[in-house]
Amino acid sequence: MTSAETVDPSDSLERLWWLNTVGVLARPKQVFDALRDTSDEAVDARQEPITAVVILCGIATVLVTGAAGRLLDDAVIDGYLIAVWAFLAGAIYGVASYWLAGAAVYLGQRGAGGTGDYQQARHVLAYAAVPLIVWLVFVWPVRVALYGKDLFRTGGSDGGTSRVVFGAVGGLFVLWCLGLLALGLRTVYSWDWRRSAIAISLAVAAFLALAVAAAIILRGA
Repeated sequence: MTSAETVDPSDSLERLWWLNTVGVLARPKQVFDALRDTSDEAVDARQEPITAVVILCGIATVLVTGAAGRLLDDAVIDGYLIAVWAFLAGAIYGVASYWLAGAAVYLGQRGAGGTGDYQQARHVLAYAAVPLIVWLVFVWPVRVALYGKDLFRTGGSDGGTSRVVFGAVGGLFVLWCLGLLALGLRTVYSWDWRRSAIAISLAVAAFLALAVAAAIILRGA
């Protein structure tokens, strides 16, 4: 029996979806085409890559929040605690955003006449968010090299023009994500660009409504 004959097909499919996590940056249409496959095998194979994407995107997001910029105002917190905080807060924020924003994308595509389910909408969203990982891996280390602990301290040297510049760079990555989301909806549902834009507009409105509702519920609790 050859080694090729002993390979578990599920392992091969999961490896393919790990490769697609990177491949969506270079050949996005091909990756989103593959998301049309909603068989149990395909869905299971992309669960771990999507989980990794969700957590890393969550970390990328929480690192630019006001809360992150004040961590070292507390003398008890050091670099190790910042790393732990970034992972835990990023994981929580990433998972919450995945389900909430995934619901918004689902409602948006349904409002635009799509027939996809909630799970497929979440998967399209996850792969569209991969550019945030590029930001985390390549842009964030540059900020750390330039400003060090000032990134986590009120009134640090990372303010002023530099903050505007890096904010603009971050905005470009968000636009990249939105572009991938539009392409993903267009590819998965065989739409034109106009219909994809309508779906995204509805998804943004739905996300804002869901976020406001969640905030009201949490405040009441």
